[in-house]
Formats: sequence, C-alpha cells, structure tokens
Amino acid sequence: MEIKIQSIKFDATEKLEAYIQKKVAKLEKISEDIIAVDVYLKVTKPEAAQNKEVEIKIQVPGTEIFASKTSDTFEESTDLVVDALDKQLAKYKEKQRAK
Repeated sequence: MEIKIQSIKFDATEKLEAYIQKKVAKLEKISEDIIAVDVYLKVTKPEAAQNKEVEIKIQVPGTEIFASKTSDTFEESTDLVVDALDKQLAKYKEKQRAK
C-alpha cells in the first residue's frame, strides 16, 4: 500500500506525517485490497477555529473510497476520516464477499 501525503499551501511537520501514516496503515488490516492512499491536508478559512481539513482517497480494485472531515486539529480530522473510511471499507469488503 502506497501512502501519499500532500499539504496544500503549507508544510506539514514530520510528526504530523508520521501520525497520518500510522493511522492510515491501520486501514490495511480491514482490507488487503488497498492499492494506494492519497491524503490531502488543507487549512480552510485561517481565521476560523474549525479549519483543518483532511481528505483521504483510497484506491481499491474497481472503485475509489473517499472521505473528508474538518476540525480544530489535523490529528482530530485524521481520526474522524479514518473512522469514516473504516466503515466504508467494511461495506466494500461485504459487497466483494457477496459477489
């Protein structure tokens, strides 16, 4: 599984990238079918409190799974996105088994 992290209009710290890598790697336990993962980090409306957006796109055979969350910190947004993708991957796996 290849994980690409892109921070848009700012530089992400190594600590933040390591945190994201660790969280995203857990998704592989749910589905071994993951080909690649693209993570996008954005700061929306710098003056607002809830402005750290994390978008994750997962490529699996035949489709892509996507989730996006915004919160106070990138770590919190990452946790929320990974939880959402966890559920989506479980549904994807069930559909694959049914075929």
